Amino acid sequence: MPLPDQRIPPLTAPRPTPDPRGGQAPAVPAASVWPGIGLAAVAVVVAMVANRFAPAFSPAVIAVLSGAVLANLAAWAATSARWGGAGAVWERFRPGLAFVARRVLRVAIALLGLQIALPQVLALGWQTLVIVVTATGVTFTVTPLIGRRLGLSSGTSLLVATGVSICGAAAVAAMRESAEDADDDDAAAALSVVVLYGSAAIVAVPALAALLGLSPAQLGVWTGAAVHEVAQVAAIGAASGVLAAAVTVKLARVVLLAPLVALTSFRARRSATGAPAADRREGRRTPVMPLFVAAFLVMVAVRSTGWVPDVVTRAVPQVTNVLMAAALFGLGTGIDVRKLVKGGRAVLLGAIATGLIAAVSLTGVAVLL
Repeated sequence: MPLPDQRIPPLTAPRPTPDPRGGQAPAVPAASVWPGIGLAAVAVVVAMVANRFAPAFSPAVIAVLSGAVLANLAAWAATSARWGGAGAVWERFRPGLAFVARRVLRVAIALLGLQIALPQVLALGWQTLVIVVTATGVTFTVTPLIGRRLGLSSGTSLLVATGVSICGAAAVAAMRESAEDADDDDAAAALSVVVLYGSAAIVAVPALAALLGLSPAQLGVWTGAAVHEVAQVAAIGAASGVLAAAVTVKLARVVLLAPLVALTSFRARRSATGAPAADRREGRRTPVMPLFVAAFLVMVAVRSTGWVPDVVTRAVPQVTNVLMAAALFGLGTGIDVRKLVKGGRAVLLGAIATGLIAAVSLTGVAVLL
């Protein structure tokens, strides 16, 4: 592995031109993005094939893991005598990887809204919606407070809270785009939590449901309200015969992505009011609502009208999966595995947050259903 001063710079290196969220964006010639985009495309194909053999792991999760492995291998190779030229080769891919990690991600988040029809969500009933909102809200609010007590950074705590409470890797990536104090290492910690505990839930949730004597209806709601990734929810639902109910409840949680990201951006904007006037003139204040979040809400509204053709609604999940996998592969290439291995407190916070959302939603299921 490289020494600290030899490490390949992360994707979040200083950015010389303004970025729509108020930060800076890479200023690179348009032609230079193509090698990175091509590498991301290859990674997406690999992730899609791997997903066929391991459906509990979404293509996005597989892509972010492969991105981290590839980047860290390249960093190691750059320090060896035999493969010393690997660093220069890897640099050719970085502009395109930065492009997919930001621009493509925003498109994927916006298109995610086309998978959600509010009439279907509302048809779940007020009891289920109360369970979803309460479990998500409590977990999102309490997890950062616990993270602070554990000595974790605010960025790590926020992203763990987001990934556990809303929709896994997609939520982590979306919040990473909007939170000024979250970086690639924070995202890596949160993504590791999503993979670890979401995968464990595939076995644990059905086993606990059988032990507690939950009905199929209760299991469907608990799965959708407590498990992190849509793919993980689908795996449990398919094996337990509650696929449709579990995924619909999960999509109700996904709807909360927009207001929670907007709330975080609003709080960051308020805290920025005390920044020097020069910083505000340079456009560094966080927007009240990021453009891609507004686009997500517009897509939800469009889907809810019922006017979207069936051929489009059937194709959108596949397109979104491809774009999300490409974006998270780019994000994964900014992960330093050495730091991730040392992040035991983040794993502990993930366990606490996972237990919290599972307990709150299970209590709601037992009381209201």
